[in-house]
Amino acid sequence: MPMSASFYNRLAPVLKDVAARFGTPFHIYDEAGIRATGEALKKAFVGISGFREYFAVKALPNLSILAIMKELGFGFDCSSIPELILSRQAGAQGEEIMFTSNNTTQEEFNAAAANGGCVLNLDDISLIEKVPQFPELICFRYNPGPRRTGNVIIGNPVEAKYGVTHEQVVEAYRLARGRAATRFGLHTMVASNELDYSYMVETARMVLEIVERVEKELGIQFEFVNIGGGFGIPYRPEQKPLNLDAMAAEITALFTAFRTEHGHAPTMYMESGRYITGPHGCLVTTAINQKQTYRDYIGVDACMSALMRPALYDAYHHIDVLGKESFAQDRLYDVVGSLCENNDKFAVQRELPLIENGDILIIHDTGAHGHAMGFQYNGRLRPKELLLRTDGSVELIRREERNEDYFATLHFPPESMTPSR
Repeated sequence: MPMSASFYNRLAPVLKDVAARFGTPFHIYDEAGIRATGEALKKAFVGISGFREYFAVKALPNLSILAIMKELGFGFDCSSIPELILSRQAGAQGEEIMFTSNNTTQEEFNAAAANGGCVLNLDDISLIEKVPQFPELICFRYNPGPRRTGNVIIGNPVEAKYGVTHEQVVEAYRLARGRAATRFGLHTMVASNELDYSYMVETARMVLEIVERVEKELGIQFEFVNIGGGFGIPYRPEQKPLNLDAMAAEITALFTAFRTEHGHAPTMYMESGRYITGPHGCLVTTAINQKQTYRDYIGVDACMSALMRPALYDAYHHIDVLGKESFAQDRLYDVVGSLCENNDKFAVQRELPLIENGDILIIHDTGAHGHAMGFQYNGRLRPKELLLRTDGSVELIRREERNEDYFATLHFPPESMTPSR
């Protein structure tokens, strides 16, 4: 089962009551599973002194979730002003926040420097002269270009808009040192949803090689490397999970060898999002319509404004029908929403049990990049979010969007101008 089995086993017996109380659709997340995964990640990398996870806020930007991350001792990876605000509201300060943006505005630089600042991770060598308050600690995002291959989600590094090139990297740190930087980090992000752990090992090897090169040429010393996120989860039943322990052992060995050779080693950061929360969330929706034309369609009360990964990436999300998990999967359905777009489909030609109006469908693995990627096209509004607490209680952690939210930005003081000719 793709979705955390322990989550499913605790949620399924109470889900009808939860749906009756809160109404569908909703995303619901599992506090126990999130905490267990976070603790496992920390344990796996205990051999790297100073290791830290910076949770990717973009994956699940909800203050209740970020509070859990703070309690786990995680920092926060941000790329926008609202994400900075959320992280600070969750109690993060200073170097507990890493700000990795691209095409950064002056307003964003100012926000990053406010309230005690953060770790500034620059995406482009040209940004060095644009930083108004250049920090003591600076980091650059490295793009290896043709030296590495990406994957389907993140794309070919040569075509990616992110990062400084291999040829620019030494000069970037030289220029930063000229602006009074005295502490240094290195960041990269070359995969997304990767289940082959060896890819992450090679990423760690790559950044340590860059550290070695820059330190040798400039005589500086790096405090940390950030190997990014990209740890995958098994969305499909036949997929095997990432081998975290094997990956951690091989990466730790690389850092140990670096220390042995050089007498020091940077610590390692990462910015997992999907890996921490993805399997510990699901979208719960109700079947409200059946349509038989050239295909059999099941219409549900959610649409791609609640989960756009299937439309955007042709992504697979496993679906169970509550109470019919053991039934024969002998019907072929497209499971669709109400948006006026033909790609508003959660499943295409999926084998499922017989579905009747009123059945509750559980769409797995929406704990990351689900609600967060929502939108309001066609006037379809994003659903509520719930949290299944460790004590078994269920808490509303974000209300659903309402019509008044949709129209809020149309109410403002009149303003106009007559351009000069």
